[in-house]
Amino acid sequence: MSKVSTKPYLVRAIYDWCLDQGFTPYIAVAVDERTVVPPGYARDGQIVLNLAPDATNHLVMGNDLVTFQARFGGVAHALSLPVSNVLAIYARENGHGMAFEPEIAGSEAQPEEDVSVEGGSGPGDGEGPDTPSGGGRGAARNHLKVVK
Repeated sequence: MSKVSTKPYLVRAIYDWCLDQGFTPYIAVAVDERTVVPPGYARDGQIVLNLAPDATNHLVMGNDLVTFQARFGGVAHALSLPVSNVLAIYARENGHGMAFEPEIAGSEAQPEEDVSVEGGSGPGDGEGPDTPSGGGRGAARNHLKVVK
């Protein structure tokens, strides 16, 4: 029997926690050939996206993929993010959330660790509520640290 990863469940749990607390859930994703995001928004092979209900449409957080529609520069795009590419999910306001070890395609999932993002601001601050973050268009990068 195949071992099911805990990662999609943890991603959904942190997302729900963010919403319950009134925070804005942000997700950091490694961009590769399986990741569908608008061209030009990924930086250094990664993208950070706002997953708040007012920034997304038709959000589905499955065990293999996170799919939704979002606006970039006023233009709607369909996004598809492999759960295996999720690097972190956290609250923009306080940086609390969870980071994950990068997974290599076809390998076993790595153990998850609780993290705190130093500094409350994330890439894309100051953008409209319907615009997900573009992953660092001139904004300061977040620095993750392990919290034991």
